[in-house]
Amino acid sequence: MARILLVRHAPTPETGNRLTGRNPGVSLGGEGLEQAETAAAALAGLEIDAVYSSPIRRTLETAHVLARPHGLFPIMEPGLIEIDFGAWTGQTFESLRSTALWETVQRTPSRVQFPDGESFVGAQVRAVESIERIAAEHPDGTAAAVSHCDVIKLVLSHFLGQPLDLFQRIHIAAASISDLRSEKDGSWSVVSVNASDAGR
Repeated sequence: MARILLVRHAPTPETGNRLTGRNPGVSLGGEGLEQAETAAAALAGLEIDAVYSSPIRRTLETAHVLARPHGLFPIMEPGLIEIDFGAWTGQTFESLRSTALWETVQRTPSRVQFPDGESFVGAQVRAVESIERIAAEHPDGTAAAVSHCDVIKLVLSHFLGQPLDLFQRIHIAAASISDLRSEKDGSWSVVSVNASDAGR
C-alpha cells in the first residue's frame, strides 16, 4: 500500500487576501514558518520515504521544513504546481468577487477557463497524474506531497469520486494534512481530509 500525505503549504502574508497564484518570490514569513514546523512535528514520527513539492517558493519552503526531520530534501514535482490563474494572478479576492466569472468558479468550476490561464479540468488531470506517479514510486511506503489549496481539493475530489463541480465543498486549511492510500489492486481511499495531525 502507498500512503500519500497531501500537505497544503503554510500561509504567507497574502494568504486569504490575494490570489498569489504562480507569482514568484512570495515567502512564508514568521507565522507561516511556525505553522510549517507544527505540520512537520505532526509527521516527525512517521517513516517518510520522500517529500515532493510544487516548484513554487511557498511550497518549497514548507517542504524543506517537513523533510528536515527525515533527513530528506524535497523533490520538485511540476504536476503539483499551483493553478495558472492567468489574468487573475495577484489580484485581491475582494476585487475578484465582483467579476462575472466568480459565480461560475464557485458553482460550476468545470466550465471555468481562467483568462490567459488554466482550466480546473486541466489542473485536475495533471495533478492526479502526478499523485499516481508518486504512488507508483512508493508502492509500499509513505510520501508527502506539498501543494496548493485548489490543487489538493481537485485531487481529493477525484479520489472521492465526486463530480468536479462539487470540489469547492472541500475545505483545506493552510499547513493541513490529508491522507490518501493506494492499494496494490489499484483502488484508492481517502482516509482523512484537512487534518492537523496524520502522524499515525
